[in-house]
Amino acid sequence: QHDHHSHHSPAAHTVKDPVCGMNVDPAKTAHHHRLGDTEYHFCSAGCLSKFKANPGQYTQAAKAKASCCHASHSCHSTPA
Repeated sequence: QHDHHSHHSPAAHTVKDPVCGMNVDPAKTAHHHRLGDTEYHFCSAGCLSKFKANPGQYTQAAKAKASCCHASHSCHSTPA
């Protein structure tokens, strides 16, 4: 059986909201924030506000998820 729900919008280019993990279409959302060389896109003003209040919390989580889908939350405290 091939009953996956992730194939609804093949034409839309979506990115993950770093706060809630929801798929967001950068062309349709009004909520954006640039941090360094990276543009982040959000599903709502609420997620954007949370990101602006503590961007490090969400950017580190996003990097960990992108590099390894099985990353545990204990990885973020590596000594410098």
